[in-house]
Amino acid sequence: MKRRWRGSSAGGQRGFALVAVLLVLGFVAVIGAEFAYSMRLEASAARVYKDTLIATHLAEAAVEQAIRELVVEFAFVGVGNDKDADPEVDCPLTFYSRERLAIKRLPHRDVALGGGQFTYCISDEEARLNLNGTTAERIGKLLEVIGLERQDRDVVVDSIQDWRDPNEDHRVNGAESEDTYLKRPIPYRSKNANLDSVNELIQIKGVTTQLLEGVEGRPGLADLVTTKPTSGVNINTARREVLRALGLGDAELTEIEQQRRLGPYGQGHRFGGRGLTVTSRTFRIEAQGIVEGQVRARITAIVQKRTDSGGETVAILEWSGLR
Repeated sequence: MKRRWRGSSAGGQRGFALVAVLLVLGFVAVIGAEFAYSMRLEASAARVYKDTLIATHLAEAAVEQAIRELVVEFAFVGVGNDKDADPEVDCPLTFYSRERLAIKRLPHRDVALGGGQFTYCISDEEARLNLNGTTAERIGKLLEVIGLERQDRDVVVDSIQDWRDPNEDHRVNGAESEDTYLKRPIPYRSKNANLDSVNELIQIKGVTTQLLEGVEGRPGLADLVTTKPTSGVNINTARREVLRALGLGDAELTEIEQQRRLGPYGQGHRFGGRGLTVTSRTFRIEAQGIVEGQVRARITAIVQKRTDSGGETVAILEWSGLR
C-alpha cells in the first residue's frame, strides 16, 4: 500500500505561490521605476523647453535694446579710447556726436529682465571687407595676414570667385558644381551669384571651420568679412588685418591706432581714396539670453540704419538664432 505525502505537495504549492508573488512585486517595481524615470525625463524636458523659450525672448529683447541704441542720432562710429577694454567682454564700439563727443551707451552686459538676463554686443559690419565688392587681390592679402599658406590661399580665392561668377568654368585652383560640389556626400551646386551670408563660406572649397571661426590668437573670416552692401571700410573701427588687406603699412597702422585713441577720424582725413570711410550704417548684433546663469539662446542679427521719407529706420538684413 502506497502512502501519499500531502505535506510535500502543499509545501511545493506554497513555494510556487511565493515565487509568483516575488515576480509580480519585481515587475511592479520595474514598472514603477520606469514610470518615475519617464516622469522625471518629461519634467526635465519641459523645464529645458521653458528655459529655452524664456532665453529666446531675452535674446530678442537684447536685439531690440541694441536697435534702440542705433536709432540715436550719431555722426561717427569708433572703438573708443579704453586701452584696457577686452573686445570679447566689453564690446567697445562707441558712437560719437557731430562734435565728436562719445554718446553714453545703454547697459549691454547681464541686464536683468523677467526670469533671467541678456547680454549683447554691437559690432561694425562696415569694419569688415566686403566679399561681394572687393578684389581677389585684397581677399588674398587678408588670408595672408591671418596666416594662411600660399597654396591654401590660392584655393580659397579662386573658389570664392568661382562661387560668385555666373558660369560653371572653374579657375586653376577653384571649384564648380560638376568637379567638386556635386561629388560631396551631400551634393549641391555652386551658387553662381553673390554671397548672401558669411555662413555660406563653409560651403566653398578650401574654407574650413577653423578658417571661418578662427583659432586661438588668430581671428576668423567671420570677424573680418561681410556680404552686406557697404559704402567702404570704416577707418575708425576696422581691425589691423582688414586695413592691411587694403594696402596700409605698419607706420600708417600705428598712426591710425594712435589717432583713434584721441577720437574718431572725420571727413577729409589723409587716408582718403583707399575705400575708407569715417562712419557706418550697418551693424552686427550678437545677443544672448541667459537663464539660471547659463546661455540658453543666441541670436545674431545684421541691421542697417536707413533714412526713409518718414525718418530714420533700422532694417533687419539677416537673422539667425541658436539654442
